[in-house]
Amino acid sequence: MLPTTTVSSRGQGNGVLSPRDAARHTAGAKRYKYLRRLFHVRQMDFEFALWQMLYLFTSPQRVYRNFHYRKQTKDQWARDDPAFLVLLSIWLCVSTVGFGFVLDMGFFETIKLLLWVVFIDCVGVGLLIATLMWFISNKYLVKQQNRDYDVEWGYAFDVHLNAFYPLLVILHFIQLFFINYVIISDSFLGYLVGNTLWLVAIGYYIYVTFLGYSALPFLKNTAILLYPFALLIMLYLISLACGWNFTRMLCSFYKYRVK
Repeated sequence: MLPTTTVSSRGQGNGVLSPRDAARHTAGAKRYKYLRRLFHVRQMDFEFALWQMLYLFTSPQRVYRNFHYRKQTKDQWARDDPAFLVLLSIWLCVSTVGFGFVLDMGFFETIKLLLWVVFIDCVGVGLLIATLMWFISNKYLVKQQNRDYDVEWGYAFDVHLNAFYPLLVILHFIQLFFINYVIISDSFLGYLVGNTLWLVAIGYYIYVTFLGYSALPFLKNTAILLYPFALLIMLYLISLACGWNFTRMLCSFYKYRVK
């Protein structure tokens, strides 16, 4: 789960890790420790995970400052506690049930929607985005003088989860209160409200992703991760001019998928 690895080992007196310490610092060992803690609820810090979820909305920089602290104290950037992932899964279930209720879906249709949202929207798309960002950051963003460091895939997926949570809350929770009464209507106000929520949600995703990679001191030119903002705003303006309603399109797609 480490975002970085070093070719030259750090050590005690002679600069070399002992075989036992080296084994503890491998990505595989830390991944095993992370997955093992999924089955030990008492070892998870849910209070701290809730704190992170709150600050991902109000001050996401503070979340990544804590990542720096973890690197200094535990020699890893990514989370070693699956509590955030567990709470995110609960949010996915609750919000998807609410989505199914708003769209007047039956029990089995809601279950199908839940499976789609979890395994396609969150995990599937997350794997794709994390892999793409892992490749781009290692290929183009690592500083020349820091070629001994690289961004590990586990950290890229961790950044995706951080960015996905605000998007989930905006589109799968806040938006639910406006769908039937405002957004689905054929009026300009309908697609103005709906598309604006999409703009804010995706904008949050881009910004939190940028913060995640700019937090790594061995990366350069991370500001290019903000460039999609220009395309996002352009698409938003075009959608208003053409009367596209992204939320209605999403609802129609979900209903088609659960048939």
